[in-house]
Amino acid sequence: MILRAALIGAMLTSPAFAEPKRPLIEQCAACHGEDGIARDTEVPHLAGQNEGYLYRQMMAFRSGKRLHKEMRYMAREMTPAEIAALAAYYAALPPRWRPLGWKAWRCGATSSLIDLKEDKTFSVHAGKGNHREKGMHSAPQSSLTAKTDRQLQSGQDHRFGEEAFSAIDRMREAASAKFTGGLSPTSLMLAYLDWAIHLAGAPGKQLELASKAVRKASRLGAHAISCLSAPDAAPCIEPLPGDRRFATPEWRTPPFSLTAQAFLLNQQWWHNVTHEVPGVARHHEEVVSFVARQILDAFSPSNNPFTNPEVIERARETGGANFIEGWKNWIEDLQRQVAGQPPVGAERFVIGRDVAATPGKVVFRNHLIELIQYAPSAPGVHAEPILIVPAWIMKYYILDLSPENSLVRYLVGEGYTVFCVSWRNPGADDRDLSLEDYRRGGLMTALDAITSALPGRKIHAAGYCLGGTLLAIAAAAMARDGDERLASLTFLAAQTDFSEPGELALFIDASQLRVLDSMMWNRGYLSADQMAGAFQLLRSNDLIWSRLVHDYMMGERSPMFDLMAWNADSTRMPYRMHADYLRSLYLDNDLASGRFMVEGRPAALQNIRTPIFGVATEADHVAPWRSVHKLHLLTDADLTFVLTSGGHNAGIVSEPGHSGRHYRIMRKQHADICLGPDEWFVGARRREGSWWPAWTEWLGRLSSPERIAPPGFGDAGSGREPLCDAPGTYVLQR
Repeated sequence: MILRAALIGAMLTSPAFAEPKRPLIEQCAACHGEDGIARDTEVPHLAGQNEGYLYRQMMAFRSGKRLHKEMRYMAREMTPAEIAALAAYYAALPPRWRPLGWKAWRCGATSSLIDLKEDKTFSVHAGKGNHREKGMHSAPQSSLTAKTDRQLQSGQDHRFGEEAFSAIDRMREAASAKFTGGLSPTSLMLAYLDWAIHLAGAPGKQLELASKAVRKASRLGAHAISCLSAPDAAPCIEPLPGDRRFATPEWRTPPFSLTAQAFLLNQQWWHNVTHEVPGVARHHEEVVSFVARQILDAFSPSNNPFTNPEVIERARETGGANFIEGWKNWIEDLQRQVAGQPPVGAERFVIGRDVAATPGKVVFRNHLIELIQYAPSAPGVHAEPILIVPAWIMKYYILDLSPENSLVRYLVGEGYTVFCVSWRNPGADDRDLSLEDYRRGGLMTALDAITSALPGRKIHAAGYCLGGTLLAIAAAAMARDGDERLASLTFLAAQTDFSEPGELALFIDASQLRVLDSMMWNRGYLSADQMAGAFQLLRSNDLIWSRLVHDYMMGERSPMFDLMAWNADSTRMPYRMHADYLRSLYLDNDLASGRFMVEGRPAALQNIRTPIFGVATEADHVAPWRSVHKLHLLTDADLTFVLTSGGHNAGIVSEPGHSGRHYRIMRKQHADICLGPDEWFVGARRREGSWWPAWTEWLGRLSSPERIAPPGFGDAGSGREPLCDAPGTYVLQR
C-alpha cells in the first residue's frame, strides 16, 4: 500500500501531468450548478496545489446525489492527465473514504488511452463514450505514420515512467526535509565521516589536541587560583571580536567569570579539533566546525538563566516577574508566527507612509516587475537617469527606508531621475520562472521602458546583492551584442565570482542542493522562512540566542526600527530560478568561468568596458568583501572599488551623518595591475563618513555636465500613462 501510494503520488505531482491547463470546474459547470456544488473561480495546475483541490472536489462528489453522473461526465470531458491524476488520487485514499467514489470512477472511466502527437492533441476513450479533442478529426493515417506514433507513444510512456520514479525520490527528500529543517542528513554525515575517519587515523593530531587540552586546563586552574585573591583578576582568554555575550562587568566576577572562561577555552579547543585535520576536505571541515559551533553556542552559560548573572540580577530586581514577561513574549511571538504576522512593532512601519515613502509613480508593470519613477525635487536634473535593480530575495524598499536613510531620496535630492524595479513576490504558479526570465522580463524590460520614455539617453544602472549579479550578467550580454545603453555600472554587495562565497558555502554542495531542490519542487518556491532560518544560523549568537536571553529571560522587548521591519517583510524565490541560480553560479561558478549562457552564447564579464563602481562591506556574511573584490580579476573596465563598514544591509544603508561610519576607496584603471584583497586593503585610503557622496561624485563625472528639465512620468511618446502612485502594488504582496 505504501509503495502504491508513493507511485500514485509520484504520478500526481509529476511535471508530466502539469501540462494540461483546462479547468475541471469549467468542464462540468452545469452539473455543479445543478447539484449545488460550490464553484471555484480558478483551478490550480496539477503540479503544486492540485492535491488539495482534487481532494475537495472528490469529497464534494462523494456527498452529492448525482455522484455517478458527475464522474461519467467528468471522465468524458477531462484531459488524460486529469483522468490519471484523479484516478490515482482515488486509489491512494483510505478505503473508508473511497467506496462510492471508486465505484463511480470505474463506471465512468474504465480505461484511458493517450495518443500524444507533436501538436499536443490527444484522444480519450472513457466508459461508453468517445470524446476527441479538436484537431483529431483527420484523414486516416498511413501505416508509417501509425508506426511512428506508436514509437512516440512508447517513448513518452517511458519518459512518464522515469518522471514517476524521479518524483518518488523527490517526495521522499521533501518529506524528510520537514524534519531536518531543510538540511541534508547525507551531507552532514559525509562531512562527519570525513572528519572522524581522518582524525582517528592521525595520532599526531590527537597528541596535539591532548597537549592543548592539558595547557588550557592549566590556564583555567591558574585563573581560578588568582580569583581567590583578586576577584577582578585579568581573564586568561578574551572572547572573539564581535562576541558580546560576556561583555558586561558581571561576567568578570567569580563564579561567573570561571564559567565564561571555561566556555571560551572549550570553544577554542573545539576549533582546534575541527580544523587542520590531515586529509579532510575543506568544505567538510567547515561544515563540521559550523555544527560544533552551533552545539557549543546552545550550551553557552549566557543562555542558561542559572549561570547568567544578568538574568539572575534581573530576577532579583523584579522578583521573578521577568520570567512571566518573557513567557508572555514567547507566547505572543509564537502566535504571530503561526498566524503569519510580522514581529511585534513592525506594524508601526507602514509601507508608503513610514517606509518606501519617496514620492513617485509606477510607470510600467508586467507579470514580474513594477517600474517606479520617482518625482524630481529640483528644477534641473542630470540627463542620464539611474536604474536601481534590487534583489528579489528582498523587498526593494531596503533602498528607500525612512526619509532620513533612503538612498533613493538621496539620489533624487542630488538631481538624478531615479527608476527602481519592484519585483513580484512569486507563488507556486511562478515555479517555472527562470533566471533568464528575470533578466529578460525584469531588467531588460525595465531598460527598454526607460529607453522608450527617455530616448537617446544612456542609463546609470545599479544592482544590489542578487540584483547586482543579474545586472552583471545582463551587462556582459549587452557588451557582447553591442548594446551601448549603459553609462555606468554599480554593484552593491554583489558577487560575480562564487568560488569563495563565505559562510553560505556551508549550505552549498550537491547533496544539500538536491534536498533544497526537492523542497522547492514540492512547493513551487523557496519560502521566506527557509531563507530566514539559514541566515539566522549563520549569525545564531546575534539573531537567535541573544534574542532568547533578552526577550524571554530578561522579559524585555528589543526596539523595532525600520531596517528590522523591512527584514521581517521577506519574499519567496521561484523553484526553477533559484535551483538554476544555486547550481550554475554557486556550485559550478559558471559566470566567473565564462560558461554562463545567455540566449545560447556565453556572457563573459571580460567583454564589459563600461565604468564600474563596486561596493563591499567589511562584516558581510552573505557576500564577503574578498569575494566581491574578485571583480578586479574578471573585467578590464575602469573599476572604482569601495569597502565600507557595516554588514550586508547596514553597510549599504549608510546615509551621510551616520556616526561611526568609514570606508576605503581605490580606483583601478585598465592599465593598472591587479592587487590582491589584502594588498588593496593596505593601499586603499580610509575616509570617515558615508560612501554615498563618493558615489554621486563618481556618477557626476560620468554624466552630462548640463542639467535639463525633469522628464514627465510615463511614456508620452507611446501614450503610456502612470499606473498608480509609488510604492505600487507588488511591494504589498505577502
